[in-house]
Order: sequence, then structure tokens, then C-alpha cells
Amino acid sequence: MLDLGIIIFYAFAVVAGIQALYYLVIFSRLAFYKRTFSDQEPAQLPISVVICAKNEEVALPKNLPQVLQQRYANDKGVGYEVIVVDDNSEDDSKYYLRSLEPTFPHFRHIEIKQSAKFIPGKKYPLSIGIKGAQHGVVLLTDADCKPGSTYWVSYMSQGFTEGKDIVLGYGPYYKKKGFLNKVVRYETFFSAMQYLSFAMSGAPYMGVGRNLAYKTQLFFDNKGFTSHQHIASGDDDLFVNKVANAKNTAVVLDKHAFAYSEPKMSWSSWFRQKTRHMSTGKHYRFGHKVMLGLFSLTHFLFYPLLLAAVFGLFNDPLLYWVLGIFAAKTIIQGGIMYGGMKKLHEQDLFWYSWCLDIFMLLYYVIFTPALFFKSKNKWK
Repeated sequence: MLDLGIIIFYAFAVVAGIQALYYLVIFSRLAFYKRTFSDQEPAQLPISVVICAKNEEVALPKNLPQVLQQRYANDKGVGYEVIVVDDNSEDDSKYYLRSLEPTFPHFRHIEIKQSAKFIPGKKYPLSIGIKGAQHGVVLLTDADCKPGSTYWVSYMSQGFTEGKDIVLGYGPYYKKKGFLNKVVRYETFFSAMQYLSFAMSGAPYMGVGRNLAYKTQLFFDNKGFTSHQHIASGDDDLFVNKVANAKNTAVVLDKHAFAYSEPKMSWSSWFRQKTRHMSTGKHYRFGHKVMLGLFSLTHFLFYPLLLAAVFGLFNDPLLYWVLGIFAAKTIIQGGIMYGGMKKLHEQDLFWYSWCLDIFMLLYYVIFTPALFFKSKNKWK
């Protein structure tokens, strides 16, 4: 009969092996991503940039000018338009938006003065913006996001090669001082490593509305957000989860195509944001929940099983195997994480990644219950 120490050893070995496989087989796709883009690429697809705003009179002047001054047009002058949907703002957003229209002929805004009673969150204003788009491709971002360059639209458009209907981009947060900022940025990178790598592996399951593009025909063919319009969040990840597949999804990871956001500055506001986002995970396809759940479970179990194995086999020769497995998994994870961070220009986080990786245990404990919460009805 196996004693407890042997059982713990085998459990640890299995968990470490599964984690190593995720990094070697899937997450290495991000670390070794090589596709290049050019700011000299001429405009091919007319694009509509759609932004939903609610009480954003402070954020809009900071970020919208960079969206309006993109370098994107073909030899016929056709390039892109910008649509801002003002969703029942109670501040002076509408006056700022109105002031821009005479200066920027490719800009217009839509004022919504009445909410949709049975469609909570951002899905109703976003649907209005998409339906009002003049072009066949929409590029989505938020009012508090700023493109990483004046070639953002150009770089994101280059993902629409033949057969591609969805392009996933990266939406990092600005670097600030303090531990919270490192946690926010690390969690954002950690999530991006997963959804971008799975997309490159042929299993796309989500996108982030801060930097996401798709063809409007795909939106209309799938009846927009109808299947999950009762859920406040999920205008980005649930839609992608429903319509994306191995053939129609591409990623664009050039730094010029990033869309940067201001991070939350307090733990409570970040907690509310992540709780809202996490609550949509239970609506993913079953296969996606399995592959994500297995990774999260083994990630959560790795360090407790390591400690249990070290103390349980302290005077046993198997302890050397435990330490060897730990070292191998750590080297594999570290190398691939650094490669992924370098691709997404987050490599300054690498020296904190060991501490933050352990911190993720607390993250799972705090936010996993959010999978059972009901989403709040407001997006702002």
C-alpha cells in the first residue's frame, strides 16, 4: 500500500508535468511569435473605430486625439472613421464630442439618451455603434485607452489576411509605481499569454474590448450579442468565444498596435473590475472551460504540493526528484514567460514574476467565487 509521501510525490509530478506541457506546447506560441508588420503597408480595408463612452469627459480629451490622428488611408483617400457612442453621460462629454466634429470630418458621435431596459452593460451602445458603422470592419477600444502609435489602425488592419474575420490585439496598462501596478500588469500579461497563445494554437476563446477588431458581417450573421445580451459583461470575450475558430482568428502583437489604459489605483477598484470580468467565464464553451480550468487548477496546486512533498519526503531519496522536477518546471516556465514578456514589452515584470506567480494562489482564492456571481447590470 502506498504511503502518503509517495502519493504526494506522484501528485506533484503529475501537476508539474501538466504545467510544463501547457508552457511547452501552448504558451511557447507567444514566446516564439515571429510575424512582423510594417507602418509602410498601404491601407487595404476601410475601418470603423467604435468607442463607447459614459461620463468620460476627463478621459476623452487625453486619448481620443490619438485615435483621430491615425495615419491610415489609401490612394483614394479612403481609410477609417471614428464613432464615439455617448451612452447617457451625465457630464459634459457631449459638448467635447460635438466640438470635434467640425475639425475631423472622419469623426462623428452618437448620443444615446435612453437605456435599453433588458440589455445591461455596454452591449446596447456598442451594437448601436456597430450598426452605424459605414465600413465592413470595426476596431474596438475604450474611451480610457490610447493607441500605442499613430499606426495603430494600420497595424491592426494587417491581421485581416485572407479568411480572417477577427483580429486580437493586446491592451496593456501603463507602468506606474507600487506593488498594485505590478499585480495589475502581471495579471493582464498572464491572461494575454493564455488567450493569445490559445488563439495561435487554433483554440481562440476570448478577446479584450480595449483592442479588438472583427468584420461587421460576422457580427450580423451571429445576431450580435443576442445570445448573451442579458449578461452585463462579455461584449468582448463572450462574443469572441461564440464566433471565433482556428481559421477565422488572427493576432497582431506589434507594440505599435497596442492600446494602453490607465490602471486601477486602488485594490478595491481593481477587485470590482476583475470580479465583473471573471463572472463571464462560466458562460464559455465547455471545452474552453476544461482547458482553462485544468491549467488554473494545476497552477493553484503546484506550490502547496511542492511544500507537502518537501516536508513529507524530507529524509527520503525521492526529495531529490522533487527538487529536480521543480527546477525543470521553473526553468521551462521562466524561459517561456520571459520570451512572452519580451514580445509584449513587459519584460521589466520578469524579476518579480516568481513572487507574482505565487501571488496568483491568492488571486485564485479571491476571484474563483466570482464565477458563481451574477454580473452587475451597469458597465460604468
